[in-house]
Amino acid sequence: MRNQPWVRNALDAFVLSRLEAEDLEPSAEADSRTLIRRVSLDLIGLPPTPREVAAFLADNRPGAYERSVDRLLASPHFGERWGRHWLDLARYGDSDGYSPDHVRPYAWRYRQWVVNALNGDLPFDQFTIEQLAGDLLPSATVEQRVATGFYRNGITNREAGVDLQLMRFDEVADRTNTVGETWLGLSVACAQCHDHKYDPISQKDFYQLFAYFNSAEDIEIDAPLAGEMKPYLQTRSEYEQRRAALLEEYRVSDLQAEWEEKMLEAGAYPGRDARWDFAWTQFGVDDFNHKIIRLAPSRRTKRQRDFLTDRFIARYSQAVNGEKYASSGFNQLSRKLGELEAEFPRLTQAQAVVQSSTPAETYVAIRGDYKNKGIAVQPATPAVLPTTPGSDSASRLDLTRWLVSDKNPLTARVFVNRIWQELFGHGLVVTSSDLGTQGQLPSHPELLDELAFDFRAGGWSVKKLIRRIVTSATYRQSSRIRPELLSRDPDNILLARQARLRLPAELVRDVTLAASGLLNPAVGGPTIRPPIPPGLTPARNPEGWWPESQGSDRYRRGIYIHFQRLTPYPQLMNFDAPDSMQTCGRRETSNTPLQALNLLNDPVFLEAARGLARRVLHESEADFQEQLTRAFEVCLSRPPSTAEVQHIHQYFQQRLRMLKQHPEQTPSLFPVQLAGVDSLRVDPAQAAAWVGVGRLLLNLDEFICRE
Repeated sequence: MRNQPWVRNALDAFVLSRLEAEDLEPSAEADSRTLIRRVSLDLIGLPPTPREVAAFLADNRPGAYERSVDRLLASPHFGERWGRHWLDLARYGDSDGYSPDHVRPYAWRYRQWVVNALNGDLPFDQFTIEQLAGDLLPSATVEQRVATGFYRNGITNREAGVDLQLMRFDEVADRTNTVGETWLGLSVACAQCHDHKYDPISQKDFYQLFAYFNSAEDIEIDAPLAGEMKPYLQTRSEYEQRRAALLEEYRVSDLQAEWEEKMLEAGAYPGRDARWDFAWTQFGVDDFNHKIIRLAPSRRTKRQRDFLTDRFIARYSQAVNGEKYASSGFNQLSRKLGELEAEFPRLTQAQAVVQSSTPAETYVAIRGDYKNKGIAVQPATPAVLPTTPGSDSASRLDLTRWLVSDKNPLTARVFVNRIWQELFGHGLVVTSSDLGTQGQLPSHPELLDELAFDFRAGGWSVKKLIRRIVTSATYRQSSRIRPELLSRDPDNILLARQARLRLPAELVRDVTLAASGLLNPAVGGPTIRPPIPPGLTPARNPEGWWPESQGSDRYRRGIYIHFQRLTPYPQLMNFDAPDSMQTCGRRETSNTPLQALNLLNDPVFLEAARGLARRVLHESEADFQEQLTRAFEVCLSRPPSTAEVQHIHQYFQQRLRMLKQHPEQTPSLFPVQLAGVDSLRVDPAQAAAWVGVGRLLLNLDEFICRE
């Protein structure tokens, strides 16, 4: 190679060899400010602070960049940045989808597991095993069972009257398709109805893969966080006594026994009584409910008994007439039980799966119709790949171990390709979710092999993989497009430069809050609901559907925003977040006027502009150029140019004159009650003019892009 000194590690040699074969040269290294901002946004999803930039620029010792990379990899925000990418693949959402799109109050517990696993650098093979078969591991821990919440992220139809067999079939098919695309990089969904038209995957292959997941049953488990268990145990006895007293007062036991008898009769003999038929279908929107009520009372666990009693109290009105329901007093009982529940500590729960004690039989569904059963099949991996033999006793754990074994060549390649995609804008295989015959060939096949081999040999460490890539000369190149590259390689397939990338939707909000000084950096926990534009309400159950978060919670990172599938948070959708209805291996990137309007007018971003103005006035001297320099360092990690100072100063003076002429506008832009205003001792109109400058900076293309 002619340019051997450019090579920093083995990855660069593959890239340089291809470039020189095309008679091209790599780009120069990006300047230090661009480099520290780039790697900070890529590794933790937050911009570097001015202090971190200054420290990096002042560190003239060898290895300064590598030390910054190690600091970022050790940050608890690493799991948030890379967890969001994995949640796209896991089709994570906080509601069911379908109408009426019920909220899943503990879906976030799986998200927290993902963030913690990535922060702890859980080896990817174990990361895979715990999500797909954590419940089957010997002496499975609570966290390993929480990991199986991966399966529970799919959409679920809980409407009354839904065909439960069809719903279950669709859910298992979704799990099969998701695993195929996420770990194998293959779209196996086509084979649900017929042999795959392009890839050598037969319909029988699909249902053999389907069989691994067909015996998994949904379950809710206690998954307490640190500090929850002790107060729960200390108060549980009193809670149980008071609950039992309420149930006895309202004769729940007698009424429930009669209700169960009638419900089971309606399930066994539909058509005899329309009211009880309706109650049965409403109760059975989850097949889990029917399984519990069919169990003999003596065989039910404490959790199952409480669950059934709570469902009975909530649904009794559907089965009896209004007079009988009123005489039961269950309206008051429901209120009292709710108050009692709120009075005592609770344990966090999690959605998980468990293996059925009775394995389900699986058949090929002819033309994808679950009612039209073809031949019976056993769990087995696709025949086109090095396979595991089919067996009635094969489990999800067997499948999972095969996925990360030496016999399967795809999993490591699929994953490292997706990591490359996140860091360069496209993978070495551009079609990152389709490595089949209809996908594109790898641009650098030897490099893909090297990355995959090293990933496995290095213990499946995600952090080591990312560190290797971001410390390469290839990653550190400038993203400026040279004329010869624009004509010969406009999509940067040859990697003669870095890519300039618009930040993902959540990070657009994150960097805005970070620059404003409002960001709450707390890691983990339940979802949040920031302010939303007025008038945005779901068609069903509009009352109280979005209880707005208060205090510092409303300033937490975008990964924690509640995702209501049928009414998603508008800013996320404006900036191309996936709808979470199915797995997403690569986000689209658009550039629309709605995005600019969002950044200018959304209440969250206006509040951030106020925070930025207050921060600049607090942290710099009363000199416009010093203040603007501070604003640029906070937002863009660089000082402004002379031309930028002149243009923005003109804009600032224009805004100031307008506000002097219309003083009534000042309070709406910069309310005087904002903390710290009195100590600033500045003209409120000047502070409001700085809000305008803040809105300008936060709307810059440079601000929402990573160079």
